[in-house]
Amino acid sequence: MKPAKFRARSGAWCLVSVALTGVLAAACGSASSSSAAGSGAGGRAKPPKISLDVTVTGADGVKAKHWTLHCDPAGGTRPDPAAACHVLQTVKSNPFTPLPRGIMCPMIVAGTKRATVTGTWYGKPVHMTIYDGGCYLERWAKVGQIFN
Repeated sequence: MKPAKFRARSGAWCLVSVALTGVLAAACGSASSSSAAGSGAGGRAKPPKISLDVTVTGADGVKAKHWTLHCDPAGGTRPDPAAACHVLQTVKSNPFTPLPRGIMCPMIVAGTKRATVTGTWYGKPVHMTIYDGGCYLERWAKVGQIFN
């Protein structure tokens, strides 16, 4: 006898079969897919630990680049999100925290790129512009490669 598939009231798909012994067996999965990777309780995927929306601008006349990046699990529209996530997750502290007030910054500008970053970093909101120079020189050295 062939197993029958039906949709239960909860929205889950169930596979029902009756064995030769007459025992009814049912196995249910989520409405989207019972094999969804990274799904937590209730069949919902857990939110990424890092979720960023990035716009990178360069020299005048160069078109801005825009992409998204999600980490743990890795994803988004950025090319090779896993590599970018590796860079971000190996940084010891949040590279997107606001600068402390009253600090002295070097008058060094190494490049023309600026990255405007919004989103969340381990549940904390992110909204800043970081560039390759001045007070952001050290941060750019740590995570600037993800903006290329």
